[in-house]
Amino acid sequence: MNGLIRGKELHFDDEYLHVKLEDGRVISTPLDWYKPLQEASIAQLKDYKFICKNSGIEWESIDYHLSIEGMLEYSKEEAA
Repeated sequence: MNGLIRGKELHFDDEYLHVKLEDGRVISTPLDWYKPLQEASIAQLKDYKFICKNSGIEWESIDYHLSIEGMLEYSKEEAA
């Protein structure tokens, strides 16, 4: 992918992690793709910050990092 894909906002529901990008697009991926996030409490999920010039997301309390570009390239089969 060309250029940096940067996040602006993050929210989640019972099934999906949603990231609003700086260019206005929203990407969503199933929470069950990310076992540490699926097992985290709501308080832990809300305790995130954007890192690496907003191209990644960190949940320090559960020691988990996620690349926004990786969200676009990931498939559940890769995790199995």
